[in-house]
Amino acid sequence: MGSSQQTGRRAEDRIHAHAAPGKGKPLAPFAYEPAPLGPHDVEVAISHCGVCHSDVHLVDNDWGVSRYPLVPGHEIIGTVSALGEGVPHLSRGQRVGIGWQRGSCLSCHYCVTGREPLCDANQATCLGHYGGFATHIRVDSRFAFPIPDALDSATAAPLLCGGITVFSPLRDFAVTPQMRVGVVGVGGLGHLAIRFARAWGCEVTAFSSTPDKHDAALQLGAHHFAASTDRGAVKRAAGQDFILSTVMADLDWGAYIDALAPGGTLCVVGVPPSALKVEAFSLIGGQKRVCGSAIGGRAAMGEMLGFAARHAVGAQAECLPMAEANTALDRVRHNRARFRMVLTA
Repeated sequence: MGSSQQTGRRAEDRIHAHAAPGKGKPLAPFAYEPAPLGPHDVEVAISHCGVCHSDVHLVDNDWGVSRYPLVPGHEIIGTVSALGEGVPHLSRGQRVGIGWQRGSCLSCHYCVTGREPLCDANQATCLGHYGGFATHIRVDSRFAFPIPDALDSATAAPLLCGGITVFSPLRDFAVTPQMRVGVVGVGGLGHLAIRFARAWGCEVTAFSSTPDKHDAALQLGAHHFAASTDRGAVKRAAGQDFILSTVMADLDWGAYIDALAPGGTLCVVGVPPSALKVEAFSLIGGQKRVCGSAIGGRAAMGEMLGFAARHAVGAQAECLPMAEANTALDRVRHNRARFRMVLTA
């Protein structure tokens, strides 16, 4: 853990946060003494922090890796309040964002080729460290990204995890503007995927098990809507070059493989509870593929923020004060957020 709660530092110099004291327990006020600022580190005064479903998983220890007290939060925007002596690219008062990853070795094959999330030494912002449900945070400055002036902090905060999660597959799997792109799920990830794919220039079809999201999907930028509970509707949407599944649910994977055009790709970024089961011949005959993706490296993060600024892509977010973090977490836990929750200082 980054630093344990201590009493040897003046109260006004400690970082104040909201932490889960144990598995599934409500967040409570928590203060800790930060580690000394290293030469490449930056301290950020937090103004906004998105609430991602991963924060719920960490608080509830769904992945079996959480350590308590746990301060969630990894969609962070704030201003630089202190700099290490080896930080030439940021300045005090500059607005920056921090996502899921807070560090890596920066020298292995994956790091030098722009794939820092694959580094064996990669560090998560709020796993083994204290996260962004706090007044401040200290991280490696090379994982703090300047926020373009055109982006509003409240709608940009979810881009630091949710946004990069759906942007990276478009970038990494060579999606081009003439392609037909399907987005499965019109939720926290899905609504951003629709906006990015539309801005990318693609013909976008939204698939949802909730028919009343039809109008919302079209307003977000989808050209078409298909009720995923109706296999006939999914079949009629066949010919997709790229399908991005953003949901945490078991699906009729065969139906989506069939909905791909020859050479098409099904990419999974949402984590279903069960294993994906697909017939080999459904892939072989049409030379189709299934893949996964998670966040993105530093170069991808910079590209995503620049693209979002140029095309006015942001999250549809509901803001609550940081003091209401438990309410925000509960809304995300029970899928009552439409579409993202953001905490404000």
